[in-house]
Amino acid sequence: MVKEIIKKSNEIMYYKTNNILKDTCNIIESSKNYAYQSINIALIKRNWLIGYRIYEEELKNQTRADYGLEIIKELSKDLIEKYGEGFDKISLYRYLIFYKYFSDLFYLNKIGNNTIISMNSNRLLSWSHYEVIY
Repeated sequence: MVKEIIKKSNEIMYYKTNNILKDTCNIIESSKNYAYQSINIALIKRNWLIGYRIYEEELKNQTRADYGLEIIKELSKDLIEKYGEGFDKISLYRYLIFYKYFSDLFYLNKIGNNTIISMNSNRLLSWSHYEVIY
């Protein structure tokens, strides 16, 4: 059975065969994979930006060596209160390390009062990127 590519919408693929059930299942699976990848990219961007913001705050007060640890401690306490356990001190410290190691992974565009984060290329993170953080 020869597949004909009818439409490509980013990463969601649609193949037309002569089996509607199989075609529909492929659409659903492709959509699920696209959603998982989109969420992963959003979380990577979020973590990089949190690390960037902590880094910016550290630079404001370089006279005290322990200032960065205080920032992380207080920020973690406030974020856990607001969002739950996903923002403990270890996680925030990892976000900071992630930013420091991969500061060139993204770039920030300032548009008016807004800042938009974009990838420096279309590369995704490999396992070696994650190994550095953990």
